[in-house]
Amino acid sequence: MLTQSPAEIIKRIRKLEILTKIIVSEQLSGNYHSSFRGQGLEFAEVREYQAGDSFRSIDWNVSARYGAPYIKKFRETRELNVFLIVDVSASMDFATLNAYKRERMAEIAAVLSFSALSNHDKVGMLMYSSALEKYLPPRQGKKSALQILREILYYEPKARGSSLAGAFESTLRLLKKRSVVFILSDFLDKGFSRPLEILARKHDVIALQILDDAELVLPKAGLVRLHDPETGLRTVIDSSHPELRKVFEKAVNKEQAALEAGLKRMQVEHVLIKNSDSYGNALRLFFERRAQRLRRRRR
Repeated sequence: MLTQSPAEIIKRIRKLEILTKIIVSEQLSGNYHSSFRGQGLEFAEVREYQAGDSFRSIDWNVSARYGAPYIKKFRETRELNVFLIVDVSASMDFATLNAYKRERMAEIAAVLSFSALSNHDKVGMLMYSSALEKYLPPRQGKKSALQILREILYYEPKARGSSLAGAFESTLRLLKKRSVVFILSDFLDKGFSRPLEILARKHDVIALQILDDAELVLPKAGLVRLHDPETGLRTVIDSSHPELRKVFEKAVNKEQAALEAGLKRMQVEHVLIKNSDSYGNALRLFFERRAQRLRRRRR
């Protein structure tokens, strides 16, 4: 994506590693861990029944042997597969405010990766444009997180188009174990509902929609030359024209409402992160809300 020397690349990745680790430790500590269920239960111990224990936990065989009630204790197996589906289509190389969408996406991916690794989870990634660009199977270790960060920032996609349907179909083929799947994309694509619905049945799927503010509200900038990086189409608009701004806002709101309704129907959680937002705060709020819902279900 950027032309830099190896030393500059290492320096930049190291800087982002430090930044994202600070966000993980200061804003997401504990919230990530409590936001996801483990993969199952394993036997921990048998101990004598205490006031407040559930009668359903009593081990009747052991209780009969010792002449007193004993219960079986289990612990949750924590190791998760965390998988990132990363949209590297040309529309991610866009910005009017702060960083390019792709750069923001790299930082968000790094935060998710270091959060996973700090909880001894495995993390992997699929990069997709209109074709499968790169696949990194889920692994543990710092090298895995740094490779993900490096690839998102510096990998040069072979195609410029977008196919979220293809990304979801590839993920279904590649992931054999139930995983927590984060989709990092602007979702400026069509025809992906059916494969996403199938993916969400088999995995815990979270959609992180990354948009520049100008993609939601047309800025007043007078005559603007627009270029679609995926199709190559070019046009000139008057971005200050009231009627055009109204039509643009109506169309965007309609598309966003349709996307949110579709994701809700599929039970895919949706988090919108704009370039003007703090992605650290957005992720913190998401993990907090999710952890609260899980605690309520367990009561």
